[in-house]
Amino acid sequence: MLRYLIPALALLATPLQAQKQPDISAMIASDGLAAAEAMLDAAPETPSNRFALGGVRFLRAIEKTLQTRWRLGINAERTELPVLRLPVPPNPNPEPFTPDAIEAILAGLIADLAAAREPLAAIGDGDDVALPIAIGDLWFDININGARDDGEGVTQIGGAILTGRPLRAEDIPVIRFDTADAAWLAAYTHFLSAFAELVLAFEPTGQIDRVTEASRAMDAMAADTEYPNAFDYLFGQQIDRLAMIYFALKQQPDPAHTRAAHGHLLSMIAQNRVFWTRVAAETDNKGEWIPNDNQDQALGLRVPKGTGDRWQAVLADAEGVLNGELLIPHWRFREGAGINLKKLMENPVPVDIAEWAHGIGLLPYVEGGTRVRTDSWRDFELLLQGDGLLYVVFLN
Repeated sequence: MLRYLIPALALLATPLQAQKQPDISAMIASDGLAAAEAMLDAAPETPSNRFALGGVRFLRAIEKTLQTRWRLGINAERTELPVLRLPVPPNPNPEPFTPDAIEAILAGLIADLAAAREPLAAIGDGDDVALPIAIGDLWFDININGARDDGEGVTQIGGAILTGRPLRAEDIPVIRFDTADAAWLAAYTHFLSAFAELVLAFEPTGQIDRVTEASRAMDAMAADTEYPNAFDYLFGQQIDRLAMIYFALKQQPDPAHTRAAHGHLLSMIAQNRVFWTRVAAETDNKGEWIPNDNQDQALGLRVPKGTGDRWQAVLADAEGVLNGELLIPHWRFREGAGINLKKLMENPVPVDIAEWAHGIGLLPYVEGGTRVRTDSWRDFELLLQGDGLLYVVFLN
């Protein structure tokens, strides 16, 4: 890290016109994200450095969740929850797990993502961001040993999620992040923050403790005999996870967290709109992360012409639902009535699956009005030939 402290101090003492953009990509490759963040904290506040700081803080937020999971031996890869589903190498000697770990991870994630947004918010439409990053240089110090080990590369951890296939070395290009991408990254911080706030709203710690203790008690019964079948071996842990989620959802959620999640989702859409406006104005074609109709995607991911317009139509519907202007259909309610999601998130109730399926549990939030249609999503899916959900992860 000391070898980057001296260049950082030199940058501060160099006239602005003589300053050169530091090689953030090489810095991360050799010393990791924590060292890069320390260097950028001391670097001049140029648009590119602000984006780099926001990006490194974003990746550090993910890294910290992976480190905590590795330290405690938390393997949640079978879940579909963002961040928590990323693979973590096994820890041969984990620390004892405590039920409050999940809430602690998510609370820390929210704080770290807010810190990532700070430098991104200072980047305006007229700023010139040009930050080349070799995706293969990025890695997470999951086992906290200060060195890059097998399984810690970003492409190894998330490549298949992003592209739908494992990334080979020859598939890993240099991305030239630009001004538009600052809004995309800000939108992603809001998306992950909304997810974390929703989980925290249901205070899962108590139910994690309850199910864990019950599982131990069941395992202890007749422990000197064999299981009659392999169901517990094959599905026991997954059933425990589902039970934790089910019991947590049946609790009264905290409105402060659901309202915070609601605000993050609206901010995500607003930043996404800024992103596509900036992208549409671009005339270059250099290592694009998400391209406009006249550009190429650097990873080779297929982004058909019109993707931006169709995705914006999907988000416009989502914004209408979040604002209560469009209502969510339910099989028990006729065409002129639906569920007002805004009211539900402002004053939430427990998620009782039977009551919600029947409709009785949602009746206080049902009102007359225009229901959201699936046309925009259908058009988006048709354009992307059925890969819409994969592109949701990419486009945010």
